[in-house]
Amino acid sequence: MAGTTTSNNFTEDEDVYHASAPGSRRRGREIALQGLYAIELSGEPAVKVLRDVLGFHEEESVIRDFARDVVIKAVEHHDELDGLIRRHVTNWDFDRIAIIDRIVLRMAICEFLYFFDIPPKVSIDEAIEMSKLYSTDQSGRFVNGILDAVLLDLKKSGQLVKSGRGLQNGSSGEKPETS
Repeated sequence: MAGTTTSNNFTEDEDVYHASAPGSRRRGREIALQGLYAIELSGEPAVKVLRDVLGFHEEESVIRDFARDVVIKAVEHHDELDGLIRRHVTNWDFDRIAIIDRIVLRMAICEFLYFFDIPPKVSIDEAIEMSKLYSTDQSGRFVNGILDAVLLDLKKSGQLVKSGRGLQNGSSGEKPETS
C-alpha cells in the first residue's frame, strides 16, 4: 500500500481509517488516548511514544492503524485543535483543564476535521464516554458542551466536511476537491 511521509516522519495511508470497522474504533481511541497522554507527560518525541504504545498492544492492525492515525493527526494539528478549544473555554484557564479532558477534546475535534467518514455525533458520544471513564464525574458534561460549541462553529464556517453513507449533511456533503 502506498503511503506518504508526514512532517513527523510517520508513514500515513490516507484510506486506513476508512477501512476501520466502526466497532474497532473505540479500542483504537483508547490506544490513541494512551499515546497522546504519554506524549503530553513524557515530552518524548511522538514517533518514539507511538512506537512504544503500539508495540505494547496486540489488537488487529486496523485498530492499531486507526489509533496511529488519530495520534498523528492530533500531534500534527495540536495548535489548531487547542485554538478551537480555547475559543470555547472562556471561563476556564486552559492549563487547568484536566489533561485527559484536553486530550479527549483534541481527539474528537481532530475526528471532526480530518476523519471524513466519522459522523460528528459518534465522535462526541465516544469523547463523552471516554471522559467519563478516564477523567472526572463532571467531565462528560464539560466535554459535551465544548464539542457542541466547536461543532457548531465548524459547521457555520464551512470547515466541517463529511462524506460516506449517511453523512451528506456536512457543509458541502463531500470531501474537498483536490487539484
